Amino acid sequence: MTIHLVFHNPEFDAYAADYDAALDQGLSVSGEDKMYFARGRLAWLAACLHQLGEQPSTVMDYGCGIGSATPVLFELLGVTAMVGTDISRRSLDVARRAYGSERSRFLLFDDYHPDASLDLVYCNGVFHHIPPQDRAAAVAYVARALRPGGLWAFWENNPWNPGTRYVMHRIPFDRDAQPLSPPAARRLLQAGGFEILQTDFWFIFPRKLKWLRGLEAGLARWPLGAQYQVLCRKR
Repeated sequence: MTIHLVFHNPEFDAYAADYDAALDQGLSVSGEDKMYFARGRLAWLAACLHQLGEQPSTVMDYGCGIGSATPVLFELLGVTAMVGTDISRRSLDVARRAYGSERSRFLLFDDYHPDASLDLVYCNGVFHHIPPQDRAAAVAYVARALRPGGLWAFWENNPWNPGTRYVMHRIPFDRDAQPLSPPAARRLLQAGGFEILQTDFWFIFPRKLKWLRGLEAGLARWPLGAQYQVLCRKR
């Protein structure tokens, strides 16, 4: 099954030029911008990988959008090559202009052919845009891209956090999304052939309470944060 049959959401082409403005419309209530959250996700992932003794070399940013996470992937994870995949041709054009290089390429889902070679897949806030009936096929796509034993850092918005729901309502392209709860995410990933390693919740405190952020690592297993990561391994 080709990925355009898995989900098709042309609205992201329309938002390619002003994606940041649309996103900041929601995130502004936290006092932070998108790069604060991107760096926070990848710093936490880097700590998890270090704890596992893993140093991935090749990574996919699944649903990369305009590619904003690309420099942070190289900086914080120390990868040597990445591929960004997405459904939005216009978003990928923006990503190529800003971040394309010999080490980073950006492809439509249909133009990337999974070959079980990648060490890591990073995915943030993509699955709530995929219709529930199509999510298993999307998981299978990622599984085909990873080598045996490869890792998937599956990040999603936490629907148990009322602040998250409020922020999503403020973002035009998130208003009609269908959130995915942590237990539902774990079931989906397990059914797709992944072993769940850990589930962590991040981004508890807004900027006004940033002096409390040092507590977040100790609270990561409690379902309080605005987002959660399910870190899993391909069997």
